[in-house]
Amino acid sequence: MTIQYQDQCLTIFESALFRTTSSVLQTADFVLVVDPNWLPKEVQTIVEYVDSVKGDQPVYLLFTHSDYDHIIGYGAFPDATVIASRAFQDNSKKESILEQIRDFDDQYYIKRDYPIVYPNVDVLISEDGQELTIGSTKLIFYLASGHNEDGIFTLVNNYWFAGDYLSNIEFPYIYHSVKEYIDTLDICATILNETSDLLLISGHGDYTALKHEIQARINNSFEYINNVIDCVEQQKEFPLKAFLSHYDFPKVMTNFHVNNMLIFKKEFTSS
Repeated sequence: MTIQYQDQCLTIFESALFRTTSSVLQTADFVLVVDPNWLPKEVQTIVEYVDSVKGDQPVYLLFTHSDYDHIIGYGAFPDATVIASRAFQDNSKKESILEQIRDFDDQYYIKRDYPIVYPNVDVLISEDGQELTIGSTKLIFYLASGHNEDGIFTLVNNYWFAGDYLSNIEFPYIYHSVKEYIDTLDICATILNETSDLLLISGHGDYTALKHEIQARINNSFEYINNVIDCVEQQKEFPLKAFLSHYDFPKVMTNFHVNNMLIFKKEFTSS
């Protein structure tokens, strides 16, 4: 499994699939594992790394949201304390999410040596600005819905775990709500303006510690959404081919845009 970034506290692992990231953060008080994924050997690499660094520290498992690719490694950490949003815990689609994991493993003849189960949450995040202090380490959370309905942002010592927002390789994929996605981008802007020396870890693609790069990702997300809204409201065709020429995987991304359009039309087409 590729290590995308490493410093004395943080290791960002990158899967071969969709450039999905998993992070391990070592603090003075605990080890935090974020969204362990994808393939069995990749999950095992993360497990082995955590075992090599944790010593007698407790392990916490943070889920940025409930998409199946982000919870797929949960069963490999049976003793970890789980942090996620209240909406994550209350998700009514738990079984369909697990079925996506089973379908993926069945399609590619994959066997795992841990159970496929939906995470049971020990620490529930239910409001913006909620804080959790473990020893001398403080975690700050923000609700981040829009991509789906149960996302959260987490800031720990200026590391920003953003889930499936602010990727440099994807435009916004919106499964839940455009309007809530816009609200979440507003939160992104607030975090950027109020926090110095951020290191942003997105769920897919490259990390960045450059403030102007984070701002550019926020701007690009707003631009895509606003352009699509304009096209829907004015009944114009979105210039998809030209737009996707800036991305490496236009064929599959066409499908994501088509699915986005269903959400945009539902929210911005006059009845």
